[in-house]
Amino acid sequence: MVTAPDPVRRAWTLLEMRRPAEAERELRGVLAQDPHHVTAHSYLGLALVQQGNAAEAVAMANEAVRLAPDLWFAHYMAGDIHYRADRPDAAIAAAKASLALQPDYAPTWSVLARAHLAKSEWAEVAEAARRGLAIEPENSVLVSLLALALTKLGEAEEAKAAAAHAVRLNPESATAHLAYGRAALAFGDPRGAADAFREVLRLDPGFDQARDLLVAALKQRNPVYRGLGRLTGRFRGGRLVFLLPAIPPLIVVFILVALLHWAAWVTEAWTTLRLARAKATRLLFENVEARVSALCCGLVVAGAAVLGLGVALGLEAVGTAGVAVMALVTPVQEAAHTGSARGRKALYGWAGLLTVTIAAATALGSASAALLSVYAGLATIWIAGGVRRVLGRGGQAA
Repeated sequence: MVTAPDPVRRAWTLLEMRRPAEAERELRGVLAQDPHHVTAHSYLGLALVQQGNAAEAVAMANEAVRLAPDLWFAHYMAGDIHYRADRPDAAIAAAKASLALQPDYAPTWSVLARAHLAKSEWAEVAEAARRGLAIEPENSVLVSLLALALTKLGEAEEAKAAAAHAVRLNPESATAHLAYGRAALAFGDPRGAADAFREVLRLDPGFDQARDLLVAALKQRNPVYRGLGRLTGRFRGGRLVFLLPAIPPLIVVFILVALLHWAAWVTEAWTTLRLARAKATRLLFENVEARVSALCCGLVVAGAAVLGLGVALGLEAVGTAGVAVMALVTPVQEAAHTGSARGRKALYGWAGLLTVTIAAATALGSASAALLSVYAGLATIWIAGGVRRVLGRGGQAA
């Protein structure tokens, strides 16, 4: 006689497989027969929060705690659900309640560390991660959380060592590579950071925050940008731009930075397109990445052709429009590498507006309008930074 598998265990397996809707159906069936099943309430809360139904998920977690206030697992699950529902204070309280009942379960320390991370409480993150590692020293998630906290605390050597250890423990962990990339970016290795953030996106293409961090790493690889960043850091809010009327030669610095970023984005597009088409590496890239890279390479070729046509015909507006078409690489790449969906939409809209302006300038024979489009396209590196600040930067790390 074959025994049917336990529906609660089956539901947990479905949750591990990232199939929360199917897990929800299993668990609702369990609760229809046994409304007081504590574990089913907890797992259902997790299934619901994974589907974006935070309010009902929290209610389920609270119900599990009400049914079994002395069960550490109910508090642990409640903490995880509160964290995923963006309720860090409640997550901290639930995790501490669980630890008061069972202090030797490392994943609970991980929940506590994540909740403190959501509040940018770095010392508390490091302490919780260390407490968990005392129980489970080879836990890659806890090592990653420790590395993130140490990075923010400025502990360079310890942070880099912890991040490297996290990657060694679990090379397929997006969180480990994120921690490594953050440490590399913070402590002067933008090339290593960019490679790490690309690996995050390979492992978890939906990890939007990594896209913004990749942009930051690519920009930090530009020595002029790094120098300008140190200078502008002395003027909160990028106020260096307000010095332009007093020190006009600074405009040369901004133009140089913009041109170097454009060259970097063209190189990035060519490299991505080449790797996306090579047999050995094509699976590392999504179709959208290859399409964006092909578009950017096409913009360079098309812009150069229009520029050559304008020079050949002696039409200044047409030649300048060709340069503006090439400059569109910057807004397109900035949009594609923005984590926030709203930010991407805004920047793609900006690129579309520039395209219309270039077309109108060409049709009207207005070289000045085409030239303004060149400047606006190249200046998108600063416009994109403002858009990301206003419209969000993606989910919380780890």
